[in-house]
Amino acid sequence: MRIDIITVLPQLLESPFGDSILKRAQTKGIVKVNFHNLRDYATNKHKNVDDYQFGGGAGMVMMIEPISILIEKLKSERTYDEVIYMTPDGETLNQGMSNQLSSAKNIIVLCGHYKGVDERVREHYITKEISIGDYVLSGGELAAAVLCDSIIRLIPGVLNNETSALTDSFQDDLLAPPVYTRPAEFNGWKVPEVLTSGDFKKIEVWREEKAIERTEARRPDL
Repeated sequence: MRIDIITVLPQLLESPFGDSILKRAQTKGIVKVNFHNLRDYATNKHKNVDDYQFGGGAGMVMMIEPISILIEKLKSERTYDEVIYMTPDGETLNQGMSNQLSSAKNIIVLCGHYKGVDERVREHYITKEISIGDYVLSGGELAAAVLCDSIIRLIPGVLNNETSALTDSFQDDLLAPPVYTRPAEFNGWKVPEVLTSGDFKKIEVWREEKAIERTEARRPDL
């Protein structure tokens, strides 16, 4: 998979993609992530990528010209499955969406800033708009990192244990059940006996029951 991220603050993305699973995926050659500084495609000597909005009002708007130049350049080099815009008014990210995007070959992710982008970008270039929740961030970089993490970890070969992602919360519309590790007793608090019984059929039944109980208690909407 190749992911091209368009941003005005590429340095914000260096840390999330430079450690742990996201770094491992790139080192293995499973994913290639490219950060594109939008200012490199500005059309004036001051490298401006934003301007005042027509009709007045507070806040600047990301200009269409540098975004168009960059997206057209990328699309001339390869075909993209999606051109995604991170925005608070997009479709809320969920596990099903991450599963679907994890099978894509090439993706562009545009990080919003200021009051957002010129609406013509959304009308003519964007194929999917995604939000990570009903709140507003200073920019789309952190949201883009969340999106990419949720996608990349699902790609075969990224996680050391291929079945781990399949048992995550939301994969089957249930929250994950409780988990325990050594020691089996601490401060008088004991691990449920079924988990140390060695009876894997009973363990699976217990886990399913607990997942259902937790989902009903915490996320009945699921």
